[in-house]
Amino acid sequence: MELKQWQHIKKRIKEGALKDMFRQTRWIYRYVRHYQFFIIIYTVIGLVGTFVGLGTSLVSKDLVDIITGHETGALLRTFCMMIGLALGNTIINQISNYISSWISLKVDSEIKADIFEQMLVTDLESIMKFHTGDLLSRWNSDAATISNGILSWVPSLIINSVKFISAFAIVIYYDPTFAIFSFIGIPFTLLMSRRIMRRMVDNNKKSAGISAKMSGFNQETFSNIQTIKAFDLIGLYVKHLKNLQQEYITMRLDFQKMSIVTSILMSLIGLVVSYSSYGWGIYRVWSGVISYGTMTMFLSLSGSLTGTLNSLISLVPTAIGLTTSAGRLMEILDMPREDFQYDKEVDTFESENKTCGISIEVKNLSYTYRTGTEVFRSVNLEAHPHEIIALVGPSGEGKTTMLRLLLALLRPLDGTIVLNGGTSGKNPITLSPSCRRLFSYVPQGNTMFSGTIAENMRNVKQDATDEDIIHALQIACAWGFVSKLPETINSPILERGGGFSEGQAQRLSIARALLRKSPILLLDEATSALDVATERKILKNVMKDEYPRTCIVTTHRPTVLNICNRVYHIENLTCHVMNETEIKEMMDSF
Repeated sequence: MELKQWQHIKKRIKEGALKDMFRQTRWIYRYVRHYQFFIIIYTVIGLVGTFVGLGTSLVSKDLVDIITGHETGALLRTFCMMIGLALGNTIINQISNYISSWISLKVDSEIKADIFEQMLVTDLESIMKFHTGDLLSRWNSDAATISNGILSWVPSLIINSVKFISAFAIVIYYDPTFAIFSFIGIPFTLLMSRRIMRRMVDNNKKSAGISAKMSGFNQETFSNIQTIKAFDLIGLYVKHLKNLQQEYITMRLDFQKMSIVTSILMSLIGLVVSYSSYGWGIYRVWSGVISYGTMTMFLSLSGSLTGTLNSLISLVPTAIGLTTSAGRLMEILDMPREDFQYDKEVDTFESENKTCGISIEVKNLSYTYRTGTEVFRSVNLEAHPHEIIALVGPSGEGKTTMLRLLLALLRPLDGTIVLNGGTSGKNPITLSPSCRRLFSYVPQGNTMFSGTIAENMRNVKQDATDEDIIHALQIACAWGFVSKLPETINSPILERGGGFSEGQAQRLSIARALLRKSPILLLDEATSALDVATERKILKNVMKDEYPRTCIVTTHRPTVLNICNRVYHIENLTCHVMNETEIKEMMDSF
């Protein structure tokens, strides 16, 4: 090994490469241990198949020797034994393949389901650093790599090791000189394998990176196809795709060229080994040292030894690929998690305050994004049942951030957010992710899912009746257009709310939030696509409802401010209550 390579390896070890691989291996074992019994069965079946294969070689030797007259024996019995072993090997292979598929599918499903759940409970600000295409690539491709590798690695190591040792022992037993020819190509195989492994590690990393870029590009393109068409960007995006494809093709072909050269060289070495063994076998048969059947067996076992050794060597890049994929997943899964340990306490709190509603009190709250952007500094805010509280201010000053803080999607650096029972402040609890069940939220933009209107509604309340859905649609001023649809609430909604105008989709989103009947309703520019009259009517309907709801809205339009109980102005890190004069000036200047 070259000095530079040794120095690189030492550097990687100092940087903690081995420690990382060990940690990643332990993480993979979390999933392996659930299927240890079946992996052991798979390994045992594989070992049985190995011994059956070796037995076939020995019986084949006897059969050839009987036919050529070197030995006497029952030809028919030996022939039947060979057929029986061949059939047994076929059956074992099929059973092994079935178990392999079953374990791979089960492990793949378990890993993906677990990672899916963990991604969803990962701290929002942390996971938003990753592109959705990258997340999909890690969730799909890396999880598949691990599920396939879990089954193949340890059993393959055991099965191929036993196969190699057994075949080598048989060769030594019958004629030790053949072992020399069996190992002629091993040094070259090891040398080429090391080179392939090094290139394979680099190739895996580049391939994963480019796949993530392509996945992200495709996802964004199809999500924004209307914008691309509107700006006549079709040619540009096709060009971008072709550039990404060319980058991937170039990377793959470079690796393929190296693989072709390596394969040719290894094939040549294989031919040298095979013909050397064949020549030596002819000489040993001609000399009368061994029988023709023994020579045939040696040639078979020689190929088996070389193939088994290659299989063992290939386990190294497999292990590297496994730990690389595990590391990519752990990079996400090691991020901070949301804490849902207060679910029971929140359920009790909601039950105790069902009739009186829930108040929110923000005390001396400060927040700065991890990018360093400061948003709030010691701000205060309060909202009570049967109130509409408005948050106004210039874009980018923190209105949406405030709602994310109220939903515990973000965690304040200083200060507290407390929920109280009714307006009396009894039985207060500190805000946590578990408290989200107390909120209904309508974010900016179109947030309807593909499916029917009723399915979208029942996403938030699975036991909702058709009457419940219609009532929520009426409050949100949506029943007027839904009732005219051929299938009313069972009418389909396309992806991203397709088939409905922005205003209609907003009203459906509001109806969905109202159907949930949470004590706190957050509307983030949720009426921006509506006319002023409809916007005012919806808010009045919400507050006429007997349910003790606390409502907080963010808006750029001050035309509804006169029906709000309080208006908070957010700007320059502050949040203060506006007086009537300030509200009137804002309305007049709109």
